[in-house]
Amino acid sequence: MDEVVRIERADAVAVVTLDRPASLNALDSDMSYQLRDGFKQLAADQAVRVVILRGAGDHFMAGGDIAFFKKSLALLPEEREAKVAGLIEVVHQFVTILREMPQPVIASVRGSVAGFGMSLVAAADLAVASDCARFTQAYTQIGTTPDGGNTYFIPRAIGSKRAMGLTLLNEPIDANEALAIGLVNRVVEDSLLEEATLKLAQRLARGPSQAFAQTKQLINSSMGNSLAQQLLAEQESFTRCALSDDFAEGVTAFMEKRRPEFAEK
Repeated sequence: MDEVVRIERADAVAVVTLDRPASLNALDSDMSYQLRDGFKQLAADQAVRVVILRGAGDHFMAGGDIAFFKKSLALLPEEREAKVAGLIEVVHQFVTILREMPQPVIASVRGSVAGFGMSLVAAADLAVASDCARFTQAYTQIGTTPDGGNTYFIPRAIGSKRAMGLTLLNEPIDANEALAIGLVNRVVEDSLLEEATLKLAQRLARGPSQAFAQTKQLINSSMGNSLAQQLLAEQESFTRCALSDDFAEGVTAFMEKRRPEFAEK
């Protein structure tokens, strides 16, 4: 299996790089397994407090590998079904890990962001985009429907009408429009993308990791909870955090008019 996902650690920040630049980092079988297994390891690594997800070269991800799908056309229908379903099953395992892991995940994107690339941006907790980024759903262009949680996360981020328009019409949007509709959090000059993303990651790495993890869980669960369920979850979460060293440090630092120094894993 070729190494198509690189993971590098710098202090408390892990940088995950999609590394198929010649194919615009298109998702293939190797990449899907390596993303799943790599993120599973990162989720369990208490030394990692923030994860950055980016693409090698000039593009984030141009969607699924069309060559993979082209080869599947030669298979019998039941064989093609098994092959495609197997790939998507692994992809969905990875997306589930990304959403449930305690660390915040930042998508850092430039160039083409299409197909599953859109799903990744939507599934990430935060997204920073280069001003050269272009976003396209692309799925219906090849006669299929979205995957990777795309139809779950994107409507919740930008609204169902916008999500429907992006998906059915396949009209690309630029980075500023993606910011305006809520698909990304920040847009920066292309030359500043790595610096801006790392600065954001380092800021998060200095924050209260338990509170971040609990907040991520609360926001995710709110999508399926009633108000009563969510209020109870907030009560339980706040109470757990109130017992932590980070909470004691935060309150003390506030009273002493200084910046808190959070250290709890």
